Amino acid sequence: MKKPFEVIAIIGKPRDQQAIQTHKELYLWLSSEGYEVFIDDRLSEILDDIPKTQFASLLQLGKKADLAIVVGGDGNMLGAARVLSRFNTQVIGVNRGNLGFLTDLNPEDFQQALRAVLAGEYVEEERFLLEAEVHRHGQIKSHNSALNEAVLHPGQVAHMIEFEVYIDDSFAFSQRSDGLIISTPTGSTAYSLSGGGPILSPSLNALSLVPMFPHTLSSRPLVVDGRRRIKLLVSPENRGTQEVSCDGQISLPVSPGDEVIIYQSPNVLKLIHPKDYSYYHVLRNKLGWSSKLF
Repeated sequence: MKKPFEVIAIIGKPRDQQAIQTHKELYLWLSSEGYEVFIDDRLSEILDDIPKTQFASLLQLGKKADLAIVVGGDGNMLGAARVLSRFNTQVIGVNRGNLGFLTDLNPEDFQQALRAVLAGEYVEEERFLLEAEVHRHGQIKSHNSALNEAVLHPGQVAHMIEFEVYIDDSFAFSQRSDGLIISTPTGSTAYSLSGGGPILSPSLNALSLVPMFPHTLSSRPLVVDGRRRIKLLVSPENRGTQEVSCDGQISLPVSPGDEVIIYQSPNVLKLIHPKDYSYYHVLRNKLGWSSKLF
């Protein structure tokens, strides 16, 4: 019988020696199980005892691999997702970070859970991404994608900025604030949560717009249909340069008078979990929610 996965990629830049050991253990175990295994080439200097032929770039891994195992925290998963969402590669995470909302597997005991996944016993879900574009004088000046959120903010020095928000070209509101977080359901437990935004179930096709320290008491987070196109018109009166931050990892410069367009990407992250995965268990565990009374 054909295996669900034939070629497996190991991705994620390790922060410490324990994470490096997890990469090695995964490679050796998967190879011994008969899989063809490739590793993120950013690790080629660190994992010098693995043949150089088994290293490849993220783009190459997306083309080659049926399954990508991301080792690390959610930051590593976010970086991988922006590339792997372009391909038909399924993704699972081994948690070597802090909270780890997107990384399910325990690095101390991954074999049993991963063996079941490799046998086809897993839950699959699709998480949509955002596309963020900066328009200047009718031309796209910069563009990138985000799995969690796109954030308009003042850049290096915190100060208020002014902008108008349009939803599908219909004026919604203007605002003076430290910025605006446009979040996917995946990102609703990340920066958006810290800003007072709602937690959105991952299955929702919705976006949340969360103001950052607005200069009005009536400003509140807004949830809109995920298919809506968000346009932020940055006031020409703003001082200095603003930025659009994608997942806190990529920054797009924004000048006064620019337009920022944010919309749902045609690409999705094909995330898989062990059979016993429960989103609400993850929330209880990571956010310290109470258990049942009885």
